[in-house]
Amino acid sequence: MLGVHPIGSATDYQIDEFPSYLTDKIDGLENIGNSEQPNLERLLLLKPDLILGLNRPHGSVYPLLSKIAPTALYDWKSDETWQDQFNFVADVLGKQEAAQKAWDRYYQRIEELKLALGDRYQNKTISFVYYYYGRLGSETKNSFIGSILNDVGLQRPPSQDVVVPYGSIDFSEEALEKADGDFLFVTTFTDNDEKNLQQLLQKPLWKQLKAVRQNRVYFVDNFTWVGWNLFAADAAIDDLFKYLVSR
Repeated sequence: MLGVHPIGSATDYQIDEFPSYLTDKIDGLENIGNSEQPNLERLLLLKPDLILGLNRPHGSVYPLLSKIAPTALYDWKSDETWQDQFNFVADVLGKQEAAQKAWDRYYQRIEELKLALGDRYQNKTISFVYYYYGRLGSETKNSFIGSILNDVGLQRPPSQDVVVPYGSIDFSEEALEKADGDFLFVTTFTDNDEKNLQQLLQKPLWKQLKAVRQNRVYFVDNFTWVGWNLFAADAAIDDLFKYLVSR
């Protein structure tokens, strides 16, 4: 997005693959293991000029990383946003001008989506629910997808229209009605989560949800809707065009 092609990257610590929205952008990109324990030997062989990471968990191996190449670690706190993280990377790379162009393009797409939606969703709520490694939960107002929905002007159910540390909440199946909305987007992250979801779909509480009764449930890609980057934002906006504009 900033005009710099990385030579290596770690993947999610439980999913040993890159997100689908990066499929056409990862040619020549070396997989250096998972984000919790990157393969330092593989990283050393790549001979990078710069290493980017997160203070947690990479702070513990910072002395080793910094011997391989200059290393900048982002200190992600509970109130940090994906916009903050992107701007940190832009500052480290000296790509502030490219970053501004990227943000301009994002907000242009937001305006195009708002124009396409018109006032059809003025009094409708958009819910996002997931199974995440065995936990049933949702992203709140200060999450990645929450900020996109907020930028578009789409409303959330009361339980999700809140600001909480790290932008996510958990809830039990018995409290599922709290996450109901006029439109419901759903995703899972593992095969076991998929099994849990399939079981949930057969339960009376699920079938009582407003979005389910009105056939307004949409299954979306997991890492797109929690992507924390502008490529994922682009893909999520595509989903909103697909399910809310073109339906």
